[in-house]
Amino acid sequence: MKTLDLALLRTLQTVVDHGGFAAAAVRLHKTQSAVTHQMHRLEAELGFPLFEKSGRSRRLTAQGTRLLGYARRLLALNDQTLHALAGAGEGATLRIGAPHDVADTLLPGLLAGFAKAYPQVQIQIHVGRSPFLMDDLRRGDLDMTLSTRLDPTLPGLTLRTSPTVWLCAEEFSYRRGDPLPLILADEPSIFRQLALQTLEAQPADAAVPWRISYESPTLIGIKAALRAGLGVTARSIDLLDPTLRVLGPAEGLPRLPDVAYHLYLRGDGGHPIARRLFLDLAAGGIPFGPPVDDGPAE
Repeated sequence: MKTLDLALLRTLQTVVDHGGFAAAAVRLHKTQSAVTHQMHRLEAELGFPLFEKSGRSRRLTAQGTRLLGYARRLLALNDQTLHALAGAGEGATLRIGAPHDVADTLLPGLLAGFAKAYPQVQIQIHVGRSPFLMDDLRRGDLDMTLSTRLDPTLPGLTLRTSPTVWLCAEEFSYRRGDPLPLILADEPSIFRQLALQTLEAQPADAAVPWRISYESPTLIGIKAALRAGLGVTARSIDLLDPTLRVLGPAEGLPRLPDVAYHLYLRGDGGHPIARRLFLDLAAGGIPFGPPVDDGPAE
């Protein structure tokens, strides 16, 4: 006997309730192609079409309409069950870590989804540097954390990938061919590694001379040095604000690799509520943040 995928049924319900695939994509924080792919998967599992063309739009088939009725009842029961279980977590406290550079971009959407799904759970936020947050997670001082580190030994999800760019102050002047004054975090830092490895990997005819002009153990210090016009740093595009600008090929600087943001759970699973949040997020039951495609995590 087949088992229906509730995440696919929820997407079907959203497509119908919000008037189409594009509107459902916005509501679910997915791309339109991801929504279409989910509906194709559901049709393939069921063995019959759910939609048919009606002019320039699509409408449910007779079987699709029948399925929708059952889907609404299944999803309502699922949500009632989760809320009832969440009640058992009343008074529970979850400790969640986040790197500084996404504490005001990626983290808020994630927290909003968690709070909506489990309103009785108290959440403690720990903002710090990614490698140290991972150490805290392994010691059991955190229940889950966002991180730029790749660790296949822990349960993890890739939430999104962000471009890494060269950033400087809006008024900073850099002349192509001059030594690039770098503003870097001290070790360990993935952005420091990306910057130096990328510069050192350039062929001789495209080499960019560089020097380290400023180091800081904190993102606050890096931002202060940037805004003071002391140099250039390699950082996620999430750090860009009106006081900063991006340098690139026009200034002779090489493209930097993208950086991925992962959500990790403690290796022992930690708090039961943390495990449920993690599994809900993995199944698409907790939407958050900007659109992402339904593809492999790595």
